[in-house]
This record gives sequence, C-alpha cells and structure tokens, in this order.
Amino acid sequence: MAFLVAGTLQVASQVADAQESLGRKGKYSMKGPRVALALCSPEVSASTVAVLEGVFQTLGFESCRRQEASVQGFRGELTRFREQLDAHGGSVGCAFVALVARPWQLRQSQQLVRELSRCKALWGRPKVFLLLSSAPGAVPAPGAFLASLGELCGRRPHWSLLQLLTEVFSRTAEESAGAAYCPVLRSSLRGALCLGNVEPWGPEAFQEEMAQFRKQLDAHRGPVSCALVALMAHGGPQGKLLGADGQERQLEVLVQELSHCGALRGCPKIFLFQACRGGHRDAGMGPAALPWFRRWLRAPPATPSQADVLHVCTDVQGRSSRGPTPGSLNQADVLMVYAAAEGCVAYRDEKGSDFIQTLVEVLRADPKADLLELMTEVNRQVCELDVLGPDCDERRKACLEIHSSLRRRLCLQV
Repeated sequence: MAFLVAGTLQVASQVADAQESLGRKGKYSMKGPRVALALCSPEVSASTVAVLEGVFQTLGFESCRRQEASVQGFRGELTRFREQLDAHGGSVGCAFVALVARPWQLRQSQQLVRELSRCKALWGRPKVFLLLSSAPGAVPAPGAFLASLGELCGRRPHWSLLQLLTEVFSRTAEESAGAAYCPVLRSSLRGALCLGNVEPWGPEAFQEEMAQFRKQLDAHRGPVSCALVALMAHGGPQGKLLGADGQERQLEVLVQELSHCGALRGCPKIFLFQACRGGHRDAGMGPAALPWFRRWLRAPPATPSQADVLHVCTDVQGRSSRGPTPGSLNQADVLMVYAAAEGCVAYRDEKGSDFIQTLVEVLRADPKADLLELMTEVNRQVCELDVLGPDCDERRKACLEIHSSLRRRLCLQV
C-alpha cells in the first residue's frame, strides 16, 4: 500500500509539473534547470565546439561535450543523458541537444528525438534539437550559423526561439545566395519558448521592435505597398499598453513610429490591438422577454452598449495626439482596430481571441473585399457573441472599435 501511495503521489507531481510547464498565456514557464548536450563527431573543430558552448551559455544552459563517430554512439550518449535527467529527481526546465556530424549520421535523428521524449523529467517540457552538418563546404558552416544565433540571442533576449531561428535562417540564406540551401524547422511546441531572462513583450520591447521594423522597411530596396502590425498584450485605460513590470506606453507612440516611415509614406498602415482598454465588463443592452413569453417569443440577443455608433471628427487642429487625424500627413492612411471599446475589457480564453479568430474567418471568406467593410463584418459577428472571461462567471458582450484615416479603398487581394 505504501508503494502504491508513493507511486500515485509521484505521478500526481509529474502531472502537476507538466500542467505548470505551459502557462495560460501560452508560454513555457521554464521552471527547473536548463540542460544541454553537444554530440560532435571527431572531425568537428574545437572552434565550432567553443561557439556552440557560448550559445548555450548565452541562453542560460549548462553544456557538456561528447564526441562520437556513429549514430549508434550518439544514441548511447543520449540514453545516458536521459538516465541522468531522470535520476535528477525533479522536473527539468528545458533540454537542448546539438548534433554536429556528417549528413549521413543525422538521417536517423528521429530515433534520438524519441529517445529523449521518453525522459520523465522532460514530460511536458520543451526539447530542442539542433542538427548541423560538419561536411567540408557545408552551407552554412556550423560555426557561422552558431555565431549568428549567439549574436542574435544576445541582442534580442526577449524574442522567442522560433523568432530567433527565423531571423538566423534569413541571414544565412542571404549569405549563401546562389547555393541550394534553405534551413527548415519542424515544431510541435504548444507555446512560446523564450530562453532569455527578459519578459518577452514588455512596452520597451514593443517600441524597440517597431523601431527596428521601421528601419528594415526604410532599408528595403523595393517598394512597400502595405504594412500590418498585430499587437497582443495587456492594456489599460487611456490607450496604455501595460508590461509585466507595470510600466506603461501609449499605443499611439507605436503608431507614430510607423507613420514616420519613409517607405510607407502614402501607403496603408494597419494595426490590430488585442488588449484591454479599461476594466468595464459590458453586460449589453436589449429588450428582455417576459418569462411566460419565452416559449413562444425568443428575445433578440443583447447588443453591446457601445455598438452602432459612427463618430466622424474633422477638427484636425483641435484634436489631441490620441488617435489618427485624417488631415494630418503623418497620421493619414492608418487603420487601427481595437478588440474592445474604450474603457472595456478585451476578452480571450484558452482557445484564443474571438476578435482574431473571427477576423481570420472573415478574411478567408472574402479576401478581395474592402478591408474597412470586412472589419465592420468582423465587428458584427463579435457583437453577436456571448463571451465569458476568465475572471467573470456571467456572460458579457464585446464590441470592436475601428479608427480609420484611410484615404482610399483598401483591398488586400486584387
């Protein structure tokens, strides 16, 4: 009986750890040590191994070096690695395995992936495999790829690993122009994997990313026809963006950053905001049927209290800096869509945002229609929904708010 109880408690503890590994915000919690293993064939240079260990250190991992010449040797080392993790006695935050060998030695990598997936200490935890070819003249060279990854990790600690790898893929593909090479990643991650010790999307990060985005557009050689920015974060009253550290930024600061982009002058700029704009929870308005009529007369659904309003402002000179001003050259050609009316909560649940999901469905159904009309249709569908927030047991209503200074019809597909 004591053995059964102990086993049950151990399983319950593992289940709890697995559930906590992925937070409600869709981000791995990274509780526990970060462990890394480098498996390199003998011909791999010491400089490549040093760069690899530097990448591990930048990402907060402890690295250990192994040299084997065959796939069988790799698997044996990985088996011992798994046994060491299981003997650790607790959950591991993340595991990173780098394989640097000849291409033929990497063809059976799925066997190594399955070997580590059996690790109980990594149940529900992210497992990263990096495969690099050590063949002469390999494109990209392992050292160059790792150096680019390490440099980017140091400059962008708030980026997720998928973002980092995508940027590295872009750089290495440009450097190897003319070669038949394109990196590929396969992912079954259930959430964002952020290895840096920085909150991934604080207000400073948003502004930094927007400034970087603007520089990339201005440096782009060809014409730019349109820009779309989707921003999902915590929000507060008066259009403020709240970070995990409690600091605030005005959403309009981000809009102005892109409005001053030379490459986008006269071009449409679209902003989608999935963020709260206050704490009001709208119960909606509408006629309610009397109890004895409910069998024969179905009352129409409640309507958000801030729906069915069109507000046109032509006083350019007298307006404040909040929101686009149609006559201002810097603020023209901007479309901003908020997931909530001013002062209201923007709802989402474990399945995601109703605003974003509805937007995707509407765009797929009629991609050639005018975007402003499509956003109106999205608002109609969202207003018909009854939403249930995580901190409220009663059904509430949501209503989008659309700000536009577009000077022409905007159709994303011709």
